[in-house]
Amino acid sequence: LLADKGFFSKKILKSASRFNSMLGGHPEFDKVPGVEASTGALGHGSPIGLGIALGAKLKNKKFQTFVIVGDGEINEGSFWESSMIASKHKLTNYHIIIDYNKIQSYGKTKDVMDLEPLEDKLLSFGYKVDQVNGHDIKQLFKYFKKIKKYNRPSALICHTIKGKGFYFAEQNPFWHHKNFFTDDEKNKLANCLK
Repeated sequence: LLADKGFFSKKILKSASRFNSMLGGHPEFDKVPGVEASTGALGHGSPIGLGIALGAKLKNKKFQTFVIVGDGEINEGSFWESSMIASKHKLTNYHIIIDYNKIQSYGKTKDVMDLEPLEDKLLSFGYKVDQVNGHDIKQLFKYFKKIKKYNRPSALICHTIKGKGFYFAEQNPFWHHKNFFTDDEKNKLANCLK
């Protein structure tokens, strides 16, 4: 997306995750044009977004803040701490979107750190909670249309399939950090895109 928006040349994309590339495993502020906050320490996106939403409320700004997190990422305490703060300050401009594919970098979420009952946990932290099929654009659109009416922070649980559409990679943790592809895998990927 950053290359599409002209922050850097699309040629640089070919160097992703290679030694000395500006495009490492996680984007870095002040290294990758267009990146406003470094990532990599999981769980920090929600407190950064919380600070933006709280600052907007204090300055009477009318924009909405959206933070996209993975289900593995919300194992982190900083996610739940920021959730308490969002609820305390009634940040109606703060919205968490959870990619709930139930798998993380090294296994199934239920085996690593079970999140269930996720909806109940989010409700107890003061969120207005909705659930959708995260692959259904119409369901997502309905959610985004109605959030302005919410009187508290919101959380959207998007039930998804990791690697959806690439039958050989779906729900397979081996593909989480994959950056080398055999000719056969490249052909399979290309055939799925046809």
